[in-house]
Amino acid sequence: MFNTDALQQLRQLKSEIKTQKDLQVGTIKLSATRFGFVTLDDGREIYLPQEQAQRVLPGDRVEVSLETDDKGKPHAILEKALRKTAPRFVGQYQVRGNGHFVAPDLPGLNRWLFVPPKARQNASPGDFVVAQVSRHPFSSGNGQVEITQVLGSAQEPGIERKYTLAKHELEEEWPAPVLAEAEALGEEDIARLAVDREDLTHLPFVTIDAISTQDMDDALMAEQVDGGWRLRVAIADPASLLKADGAIERLARERVMSGYMPGGVRPMLPEVLANQLCSLRPGCLRLALICTIQVDDKGALGEFSFSQSVIKSWAKLSYDAVAGFLGSHLDESLKSLPDEALNSLYQLGEAAQAMRQWRNDHALLTEERPDYRMRLDEKGKIRSIDKVWPTAAHKLVEECMVAANRCAADFLQAQGDKGLFIVHRGIREEKVGQVKTLLKALEGPLQNEDPGTAEGYKRILQNATSNEDTLALRAIVLRQLERAEMAFTAAPHQGMGLASYTTFTSPLRKYTDLFVHRLIRNVLQQESAPQLSDDDLAKLQQDQMRLRRVVSEIEQWLKCQFAPTLGDRVQSGRIVKVTSPGFLVRLDETGLEGFVTMKDLEGKFSFDPVRLTLTGKKLTFQLDQSVQVVFKSVDQERRQIHFRMAENQPQATSASTAT
Repeated sequence: MFNTDALQQLRQLKSEIKTQKDLQVGTIKLSATRFGFVTLDDGREIYLPQEQAQRVLPGDRVEVSLETDDKGKPHAILEKALRKTAPRFVGQYQVRGNGHFVAPDLPGLNRWLFVPPKARQNASPGDFVVAQVSRHPFSSGNGQVEITQVLGSAQEPGIERKYTLAKHELEEEWPAPVLAEAEALGEEDIARLAVDREDLTHLPFVTIDAISTQDMDDALMAEQVDGGWRLRVAIADPASLLKADGAIERLARERVMSGYMPGGVRPMLPEVLANQLCSLRPGCLRLALICTIQVDDKGALGEFSFSQSVIKSWAKLSYDAVAGFLGSHLDESLKSLPDEALNSLYQLGEAAQAMRQWRNDHALLTEERPDYRMRLDEKGKIRSIDKVWPTAAHKLVEECMVAANRCAADFLQAQGDKGLFIVHRGIREEKVGQVKTLLKALEGPLQNEDPGTAEGYKRILQNATSNEDTLALRAIVLRQLERAEMAFTAAPHQGMGLASYTTFTSPLRKYTDLFVHRLIRNVLQQESAPQLSDDDLAKLQQDQMRLRRVVSEIEQWLKCQFAPTLGDRVQSGRIVKVTSPGFLVRLDETGLEGFVTMKDLEGKFSFDPVRLTLTGKKLTFQLDQSVQVVFKSVDQERRQIHFRMAENQPQATSASTAT
């Protein structure tokens, strides 16, 4: 046995050894392979060898000692776990021999985690599950997890949606307080509130939407006046019906917006509100926030006003029926409308054309694109994908919504207090220099434009074209843009070419629009305005991006299952993204996007990060270029589709014309 002096000497030796080590604190960051990194608190990123990486999970806080190998390269050795993560995650249940595991769907963690017998919840091999780390691997390198929910098998209809919602921790069920508050509301509440409102039920408002739409949040009418039109945009008014910051509104803020996903909508508001009491259903008395706008014969917006009113929609019209009417075809569903409503519909079409022309001349229009709509079979898989171009009716509704939203932005800005605006800052700051270089290399009036200013950006987009025989300037510029973001202070929306912008026209579907309703309503009623903090705004934007990611992940999963049905048929498409390894092609007919790697093409290609081109001896590939491709494969783990070039191509861009 050691005597007291020997133990003391041992402790002192250990202390001296520890003192001599280069100890640092950092956070674990694992890679897609077996090794990882430690991001030190001083900003350095240090390599973590495989045998060390086995003992940690992403996000762990650790103390490490730094050593160097024979080549002088530093690496980290784990000394102490300061904070162990125990993440909840989704994954797929796997059985190998006598071992039962979960293959986790966690960024940077690619090793299977063991599930002990009592923690398996009767899962079957291949099932998708929710799991929780129950034993951290730091001590032994062998972690354990327990299954908390079996989501279902890969063959279960709708598993893609169920799994993705679970992955991002998004619930579909309504909490009891929300249901209780919704069930307490009824038509009598609308009638009670209607007493003190302007009655516009005699005006021929109509809704224009898809046939299947139930949450109708806008109704329109227009009349011709001297020098133009009087346009009225009626927007559903849930802000007046709901209790401020009640259970429903708190959940709406949490859900942030309705998610339009394959298999059905995940609504922001309970259906009794979104589809019934607040929806502008034909023949029903409904609360509405009205924006009345004077539009001149050139499409410019003049004076406007907001009012809290009640309306009765005269009809629910489909896009196709209205598009036919605007093209001089009277659909059967319109024949029963009174002449007053038909005349209003005609004036809406005329006013919308003028407003669109004004925006084309003085602001910016988004490039017209088709919409791709998935049709699912009884198993929840894609049966077909329909390509749908916007009709004149879609453009009519768009112009009316943009006009009303512009007025809302001006209204809030005039109050001088904190509002809620959508700001788009144009080209990303780090890309402005590249665009300037690109413009200098071109001949013509754009050479001296400053892409870093709102006016310069607008002029560039107004005059730029995307042409396969020259440089796809417009497409290149649009690839360099910032994301639009919300702000409390008005600033230009460069993407639309407008001095300021907000949205309030979708309060049944977007919480920010509902909040803008509250801001406008409180001004009209001379009450104190509701407040959002900077943290609230940041969270709303993060939650919006998360929901968009969820929808994208579900769609991409289904598309990867559908892609092999393309077979060996040649598909026409356009290049939508160019990087050094290859380019992304969007198919014209289905909208599927797949990657073409340059490894499959003969010869070497050089990537130009300014012009976004790949140039070889004979060919150049660039944005917006038409190509023909054939389905090659699907990477199911990464959910990526791969194409290869077809043998016969359309007239390709030569290397000489693109440089």
